[in-house]
Amino acid sequence: MKRIFTRISVLAVFCLLAINVAFAQNITVKGKVIDGGDKTPLPGVSILIKGTQNGTQTDVNGNYSISVPANATLVFNFVGYTAQEQAVNNQTTINVSLASSTQQLEQVVVVGYGTQRKIDVTGSVASVKGEDISKQASVNAVSALQGKVAGVNITNSGTPGSTPQITIRGTGTIYGNLGVLYVVDGVWYDDISFLNPADIADMSILKDASSQSIYGIRAANGVILVTTNKGKTGNPVINYNGSVGYKKVTNQIEMANATEYATIINELSASNAAPALFANPSSYGEGTNWYNQAFRNALQTNHQISINGGTEKTSYNFSLGYTDEDGIVKTQNWKRYTAKFSNDFQVLKSLKLGYSISGTAINSNDINGGIFRQLYAAGPVVPVYYADGTYGDANDFSLGGGNNFNPQVTLDFFNQKSKNYRINGNVFAELTFAKNFTFRTSAGGDFGQNEVRGYTPAYQATQGQRNDISKLTVNRDENRNWILENTLTYKNTFGDHSLTLLAGTTAQRRKNYFINSSALNVPYSSDGDLYLALGTASNREVLDGGSLSTYLSYFGRANYSFKNKYLLNATLRADAASQFFGGGDLWGYFPAIGAGWVISNEDFMKDQTVFNNLKLKGSWGKVGNAGVPVNPTTLTVTQSAGYVAIFNGVAYTGANVASLVPSFLNWERTTGTDIGIEAAFLKNRLNIEANYYNKKTEQAIFEIPILSSIGTASSKMIGNQADLQNRGFEFLATWRDQPNSDFSYSISGNIGINNNKVLSVVTGLNPIYGGGQGIANGALATRTVQGGAIGEFYGYSVAGIFQTPAEVAASAQTGAKPGDFRYVDQNGDGVIDGKDRVVLGNPNPKYSYGLNTTFNYKGWDLSFDIQGVAGVDVYNANIAYRFGNENFSKDFYDNRWHGAGTSNTYPSANVGSTTNAAPNSFYVEDGSYIRLRTVQLGYALPASLMSKWTMKKVRVFLDAQNAINLFGYKGFTPEIGYDAGTGPISRGIDASVYPLSAIYRLGLQVQF
Repeated sequence: MKRIFTRISVLAVFCLLAINVAFAQNITVKGKVIDGGDKTPLPGVSILIKGTQNGTQTDVNGNYSISVPANATLVFNFVGYTAQEQAVNNQTTINVSLASSTQQLEQVVVVGYGTQRKIDVTGSVASVKGEDISKQASVNAVSALQGKVAGVNITNSGTPGSTPQITIRGTGTIYGNLGVLYVVDGVWYDDISFLNPADIADMSILKDASSQSIYGIRAANGVILVTTNKGKTGNPVINYNGSVGYKKVTNQIEMANATEYATIINELSASNAAPALFANPSSYGEGTNWYNQAFRNALQTNHQISINGGTEKTSYNFSLGYTDEDGIVKTQNWKRYTAKFSNDFQVLKSLKLGYSISGTAINSNDINGGIFRQLYAAGPVVPVYYADGTYGDANDFSLGGGNNFNPQVTLDFFNQKSKNYRINGNVFAELTFAKNFTFRTSAGGDFGQNEVRGYTPAYQATQGQRNDISKLTVNRDENRNWILENTLTYKNTFGDHSLTLLAGTTAQRRKNYFINSSALNVPYSSDGDLYLALGTASNREVLDGGSLSTYLSYFGRANYSFKNKYLLNATLRADAASQFFGGGDLWGYFPAIGAGWVISNEDFMKDQTVFNNLKLKGSWGKVGNAGVPVNPTTLTVTQSAGYVAIFNGVAYTGANVASLVPSFLNWERTTGTDIGIEAAFLKNRLNIEANYYNKKTEQAIFEIPILSSIGTASSKMIGNQADLQNRGFEFLATWRDQPNSDFSYSISGNIGINNNKVLSVVTGLNPIYGGGQGIANGALATRTVQGGAIGEFYGYSVAGIFQTPAEVAASAQTGAKPGDFRYVDQNGDGVIDGKDRVVLGNPNPKYSYGLNTTFNYKGWDLSFDIQGVAGVDVYNANIAYRFGNENFSKDFYDNRWHGAGTSNTYPSANVGSTTNAAPNSFYVEDGSYIRLRTVQLGYALPASLMSKWTMKKVRVFLDAQNAINLFGYKGFTPEIGYDAGTGPISRGIDASVYPLSAIYRLGLQVQF
């Protein structure tokens, strides 16, 4: 309660500061707003004081009156017309004529190395405003994109501060770099976890190869361009955004209670001809609910304050941010501190200089990665503590095996802290000369250090949970990356022709250094000062390593428009990457071309009244993926003791080839085709966009098995092994309207359809198996094979449950027992073996969709977003991952087979046996879901009240994220990504994932 009171008090203090700001002198401005074409009055035009949400609207005759600071700027905005700004400059009368606008197509979007009018874009580019990102409860800006962009699939984790997994138009690689490229103010990054979402002005998602190709080697999985907030001309503007709330586990799995657990464990013992463990199951009652013991309602608070302003010669923006997020598991916490500062200087009329720099510090108290497995499996008959204060011990109940633990012990004795420090930014100079030329040079860097310190003391909590020798581990990782870019742009309009030419060059270096160390017998320190030097010298270990990659690139682009009707875009980039030096094509070439036809600008469309805008577009391009290990074609040798020769009684260790490497490794190249249509109707109130795409990855890199008899330390070899395809359709429709001066709203819906397919594999029809992580007996549950999707679930099809010994004897599974799965004999040979396995499901979502709405009525605003996926399967590995007397879910207990006729779908308690635990259709479940992603209600104090103070805006809001989740999956969440170590061939396997949380917040926004 003290922490909650403290965090709410911070919000209250800012409220009080806002209300006590001194009175400022305002003037009253009146005027009339008319249509620039037919000169008729425009009712309901929005008039805002720039930089605020305070303003008014015109009446039925187009008249308005507003009290504003004498030096303010008014922004006039109306659906279907071009927004217009007017500086007050002590004027008391300002009349405005608004020009009709093709609003959506005339807006400017950020593209690679510049901006374009949307009407000129021939590729597929989606833009999301910073205000739509910062209002989300997510601490990572990428998470806020979920459900907002067609064709973009995001998988979140409940782990505090975690980076979401994102795929754009399907998975196009297996082994290479799986992540998208983030370009923040011109600097390239692998993730943007260091960014405070409130610092973002705009995010552009480049989805097709034509728009991506300007980034060549890193664009195969998509590109996201991030523009951060910059200074604006005018008096200083101070913004504060803060919120406090809590996270709560959603859809918590109900486990069997102690009585039910004792009952089903006795059944398990009987099935294995062992005596019952519990004489009287009902005597244990409810027992321990381990989820309730470990979980909590976790606090989350976020504060960000910024100041920006400037003159005609200089502008500035400065911000500070603080986020404190508890995990739903007790003891877990994540904190982030951010600072960002940017300056632009107009040194001369033709010369502009600027820089942007940001710093981030992240500290976290971590939890044991196996805690969720323990919470799922721990026996409820075991108490957390005995009456004497000692820990409840599973051995006291003869549980043994895989259930020999007390999760509270794991929480209490796990001590790991992570620290991450990062500084990044860029500096640039921009010179305009000869009227049409602009030269820009920039240098950027990303320097970070991450340290993880873990300490396990010597302790004895239970018979099975003890540690006799203390251990300290210190792992440190450092990154030193820089990028230099130079571009020359020519832009000119002559007659009906518009031409923009861009040429540039890029040089990059990415350097990583790591050191992993440990020491034994490090004494416990109550103040937390633990050092490797305190341990036993003979037991200290240190491993250090690193990597260095360099890149050189040349690129060019031409944009041409004739009469704003016919559009042409052509790009070519050449990249060289050090990974391929001496063992592959050092240079990769990535061309692209796009064309567009603005049909609505044709003469024959002038008299029609259906379309405000109508545009056809198409594009083709190639992009690359250089995300492979350094020196992948270099053969390495080890001297492990695998081969030993003895001469004169002395053992000599032989040298072994560490792994086979390809003699030649080529780039992964992705070729994409995109065809689209954009249209606007009903005075631009309704806008639609539809795209068809066909994306093919050629020479995809991944590992294939090799014979162990070859004698290498590794049983796999990487190479250009396959061709992959993602083909699909995207649709976006948006309706915006302003029925009257008090009310406006927008409703936007999108859907993406994607089909993933392996076109060819160098091994022919021999499949690549994977997905053994967290599955009983290490069985491989996925298959990647020609003609199928990446990482399809693969195993036995269940036809029912054996009810009697007679049924078993008459089947192809004579070694089974009543209560076991009955598998389908697919080939009819009377034997159940690996030849009877079939495709069980697809972990790659076919459909993803979102609905995003906003409603504004006077000072009130309401928004809600709905998001979901469909046509996807997940593998529930938790059920059969058993090594002893683990607990069962309540669902399994209620539906289990426990005698002839009791169930023909769920097996007996012996589900963990080798026969029943084999990958099969019972464990594959529908992963579709739909959720209320975000709902927010806000209220801004009226402009009449704000005008009495120097304050420009005060808004309070309440919101909820993930408050309603609808799905049929029997786990915490069907939103399951892939294991970072194995990639997409392990996608969708639930081996105790971090549960999803709902977040509820109270927030405040103040602007001075």
